[in-house]
Amino acid sequence: MELQQTAALVTGAASGMGRATARALAGAGAAVALLDVNASGVETVAREIGGYPIACDLADDDQAERAIAAAIDALGPLRVIVTCAGIGRMEPLVGPVAVSFATLTETVRINLLGTLQVVQLAVADLVSRPRVDAGERGVIVMVASGAAFDGPMASSAYTASKGGIVSMTLALARELGDHGIRVNTVSPGAFDTGMIVNAPAEILAAIPAMTPLPKRMGRPEEFAALVLHICANRFLNGSVIRLDGANRMPYFSTAALDADQSV
Repeated sequence: MELQQTAALVTGAASGMGRATARALAGAGAAVALLDVNASGVETVAREIGGYPIACDLADDDQAERAIAAAIDALGPLRVIVTCAGIGRMEPLVGPVAVSFATLTETVRINLLGTLQVVQLAVADLVSRPRVDAGERGVIVMVASGAAFDGPMASSAYTASKGGIVSMTLALARELGDHGIRVNTVSPGAFDTGMIVNAPAEILAAIPAMTPLPKRMGRPEEFAALVLHICANRFLNGSVIRLDGANRMPYFSTAALDADQSV
């Protein structure tokens, strides 16, 4: 997909991987709509890159519909859609910091159903648009997590939400391929973003040793670079790409969580 003068949508664009991706797409010549629940944050990033900011809570269906419609009205067909919006919390089912079922539901609602709704709303418009670039209409990049495969402690709702994204990647690619739309998912490991600070200190300290190479957390710019490659590589479709330095999360006792009341 040629990015020059192409409209793109990035959710979760106020910080972390979403912000880095919005910057990278704008740097490649795309007109970028930035969506985030953090209104001031998304406006700041939009000013920096000349993008179009939209404040939206993906847990609210009406807000999501209005946000996608506003992006299309402002920029035209959204040919690149990157769904970085999500929440990551340690949510134990039992114990001194046990989570409510409402909170578990919210995690799935935002991470999984919010992703699916954004895709559906954007694609509903895109399938009626002319094909460009070797018959393509667009590219979707969804964001899962290494948790979808490794199942870290106190993460049943988060793991389920990200596992759902992994599971629907091929199904969406098969359905939307006939419409000229490619669908891929990036599954990041531990990245140096605001979300990771919620993890217990024991886990954070262990990440370098658990990562074969490089022995550090990922950087948002590395995620953004992969998004640009997915856009450019027309044979890349229906794939889930682990971006984690070969890190595989080991078992940690829930005692680590119980001892860290900050989470």
